[in-house]
Amino acid sequence: MKLWQELSRRVARLAEKFSLAARRDIDTTAGNQTAFPLPANLHNLDNAIGYRIRKKSLFVQALIHRSYLQQTNQHGNSNERLEFLGDSILNLVVGEYLYRSFPDSDEGELTKLRSRLVNRKALVAYSKSIDLSSYILMSASAAQSLGKGSDTIVADTYEAMIAAIYLDGGYDAAKKFVERQLNEALHKQTVITSDENYKSMLLEYAQAKGLGVPRYSIVKEEGPDHDRTFTVVVSLNSKKSGTGVGKNKKEAEQAAASMALEQLQE
Repeated sequence: MKLWQELSRRVARLAEKFSLAARRDIDTTAGNQTAFPLPANLHNLDNAIGYRIRKKSLFVQALIHRSYLQQTNQHGNSNERLEFLGDSILNLVVGEYLYRSFPDSDEGELTKLRSRLVNRKALVAYSKSIDLSSYILMSASAAQSLGKGSDTIVADTYEAMIAAIYLDGGYDAAKKFVERQLNEALHKQTVITSDENYKSMLLEYAQAKGLGVPRYSIVKEEGPDHDRTFTVVVSLNSKKSGTGVGKNKKEAEQAAASMALEQLQE
């Protein structure tokens, strides 16, 4: 126990040193950044995330999707670098949470649990609880993609938000935010930690309701070969029932089946 406490303290100290260095880097480059307009509802963000914002520019950057820069022809940084940092912080916090919460679980089981708590679907569930999509600065076409089942923008912004909290308030503030979101999602069961086969569930539901067999079709493939993104539509009785996006065909089909089930059971 003492060894774990000492390790946690060292991680926290290293994180704080990195945070200070990153803040200095942001302050140094701030003069080269375009002054972006604040989202109209930014004043509500404090309450939504349960954190008092000190440096608004960090959170504005966390909300900027690259499509917004392209649409407005403005120079500056999107939230991609913050997304990278936030992903690392999220994995650290969730890893520590699981290590403490499941002392009898082995490495394989902990790894499986973590993947279910930090995957795109989980990040979207966390994001919905704070209505994050309403704050994102993005192009009109990117905004339309949110309504068509593209969760990537929201998930990436959520990770960027974690990084903004970390840089603004330190590791403990980011950890508190993530753990609060995690506990709430697990309590409300908006995040599932067990295996879910949405395609099988949709097939069973459709057959029970006389809706026929679900048909899946790829409607879009984009991105380079090493980082493809697939968009899949699932249809019942020749009627579009759900759309899903994923990094492979299987993931996209599962996402589409999940959306279809959600809409059919409303």
